[in-house]
Amino acid sequence: MIYVIVGVVAFVIVVAGGFLIRKYLAEAKISAAETNAKKILLEAQKEADNLKREAQVEAKDKVHSMRSEAERELKSRRSDLQRLERRLMQREESTEAKESEAEKREKRIASWEEHLKSQESKLMKAATEQKKLLEKIARMTAQEAKDYLFESMREEVKRESAVFIKEEEARSREEADKNARKIISLAIQRCASEHVAETTVSVVPLPNDEMKGRIIGREGRNIRTFENLTGINLIIDDTHEAVILSSFDPVRREIARLTLEKLISDGRIQPARIEEMYEKSKAEVENEIREAGENASFEAGIHNLNKELVRALGRLKFRTSYGQNVLIHSLEVAHLSAMMASELGLDPKLPKRAGLLHDIGKAIDHEVEGSHALIGAELAKRLGESNPVVNAVE
Repeated sequence: MIYVIVGVVAFVIVVAGGFLIRKYLAEAKISAAETNAKKILLEAQKEADNLKREAQVEAKDKVHSMRSEAERELKSRRSDLQRLERRLMQREESTEAKESEAEKREKRIASWEEHLKSQESKLMKAATEQKKLLEKIARMTAQEAKDYLFESMREEVKRESAVFIKEEEARSREEADKNARKIISLAIQRCASEHVAETTVSVVPLPNDEMKGRIIGREGRNIRTFENLTGINLIIDDTHEAVILSSFDPVRREIARLTLEKLISDGRIQPARIEEMYEKSKAEVENEIREAGENASFEAGIHNLNKELVRALGRLKFRTSYGQNVLIHSLEVAHLSAMMASELGLDPKLPKRAGLLHDIGKAIDHEVEGSHALIGAELAKRLGESNPVVNAVE
């Protein structure tokens, strides 16, 4: 029992001690929390005071800057108003001066009008008196004097008109001659009939006139075969020992000429032989076209042209324009363009290329509708030429 009592008492003491210790610790924590809360409140109050002061200072600065800006704007507007006022005052002064001058002018005009009226009346009186005096001296009435003056003036006008007409005729004739020369030169440059004949027909000589019948063949079989294959017109007329090949395509015309010359030289003219000679001539002309294009590009120093452009250049060998071979002309333009570019301190490669290709459209303008410039530009663009070259061609 004693042990039990002692244990119970000890337990009670321990529990009471724990309770007191817990209470003490809790009070200590509460006290510390209150102290910390007061400290936080003080710091927050200080920070709020600082923010308030900063906001006040910032607001004062903004108010000061706004006030300064408003004052500057007000000063500017005042100066503008002062300038406007000065201008208005100057305009008013100028207007008053003009009004004063206008009044003076009106007065002078009125005085001049009165003076003119008086002078007019004096002149009328003087004219009447002069008329009477003239009638008395000339012993002619006014109507008779008018008739006399009219006749004399009419004769004078006739003479002056004749002189004027002659002068105008001479001047018109001179102007007409000048305009006629200009028109004729333009017409010759654009298209002369002799030039058209030279560039659209080829004359093939014959050994004798009997060859014409062999070219025509029985019932026209040979000439039909020839024209169908070559695509040109074979004209057999009264021309002595010669036939005419007509076509706007110079390459076709050249192939037809070679074919006909081979047939005449061989002597055997029949449809099968015509086809054989045509194929040989076509191959020769194509080879000549390729070689001409390659030689032209080599002579111009341009080595990276598209094969189709080289072939088109070669076709220009058989084309003439304004009496000049177009391929030779293109080479001349290429060299001249390079020279001018060098004189200007520029790279001559691009101008030389553009000059060589500037008439390339003439190689196919008989096959495609449109001007040779636009046709050539489209061809150059399609075959990969640069925009500056395409633009130069166009």
